[in-house]
Amino acid sequence: MNQASFFSLGHKKKLRCERFLDEMDRVVPWDELIGMIEPQYYKKKERPQGRKKTELEVMLKIYFLQQWYNLSDPMMEDAIYDRNSFQKFLGIDILGQRVPDETTILNFRHFLEENRFPEKMFNRVNGILIKRGLIMRSGTIVDATIVNAPPSTKNSNGKRDPEMGSTQKGGKWYFGMKAHIGADTKGMVHTVKTTPANTADVKMFDDLLHGDEKAVFGDKAYASKERKKKARKKGIYWGVLDKGCRYRRFLSSSQHKRNRKISGVRGMVEHPFLVVKHLWGHAKTRYRGLMKNTSQLFTLFMLTNLYRARRKLLLT
Repeated sequence: MNQASFFSLGHKKKLRCERFLDEMDRVVPWDELIGMIEPQYYKKKERPQGRKKTELEVMLKIYFLQQWYNLSDPMMEDAIYDRNSFQKFLGIDILGQRVPDETTILNFRHFLEENRFPEKMFNRVNGILIKRGLIMRSGTIVDATIVNAPPSTKNSNGKRDPEMGSTQKGGKWYFGMKAHIGADTKGMVHTVKTTPANTADVKMFDDLLHGDEKAVFGDKAYASKERKKKARKKGIYWGVLDKGCRYRRFLSSSQHKRNRKISGVRGMVEHPFLVVKHLWGHAKTRYRGLMKNTSQLFTLFMLTNLYRARRKLLLT
């Protein structure tokens, strides 16, 4: 009997990246997303002598692979040729099919941005998750994170990105933007807003609420006596952490106790940031300007919601 080679034995084991891509392939609502994008994607007539458009599903999968693995357009093209797991996920045979080049990948991303499809996809997926009871509407946790931008002026303009800002946190200065999110009490993101980094968190508080909350949570940056009174008048539980003020710097023992109790719930909002910034490596901006980076964040948080809900979605 012929013995199997070491190479063939190695390929019988399903790799961790293959398990991840298989799970995400099963939970992403491809039909919904493709049905929404398809009319606009095939709107332009192809030239008789030009190359045919790459299938929309393949391009959308490539776009999502870029988010999961933090790949630029040239790196994405190389990765398709290099990684067998990517070829399986895309359903591409590199020996018999044309692989989209970096320009095709770039143009597809621009197409999505120009038609605001990342935001539309985010809202469509959230609608599906709400119907399945995976995003709750009873409470909202608000928070923000700084996304660093390149501070260098070594570019064609000789200037830093004018749409970014500088802010100080923990005694250190940061240059970039802020991603503000509103999430339910399980950390599922329902609202995404972006601003320059020098925008105060509390200014975006009202924009992060959907209006049906029975409770709101946040850290000390969102403390506001006026909003606290308004919330209590409406019968909304105020779960924002207490902080010291000008005339009373130190909190009482009851306030410390309350803050510890609330922190257990408020901490759930950190989970989406953990996935986006640490698991998928998006700690820095990739593009210039807020629009392009905001579009990417809509896609990232949409995929984060699906990733965090994947086990429940696979059961249904």
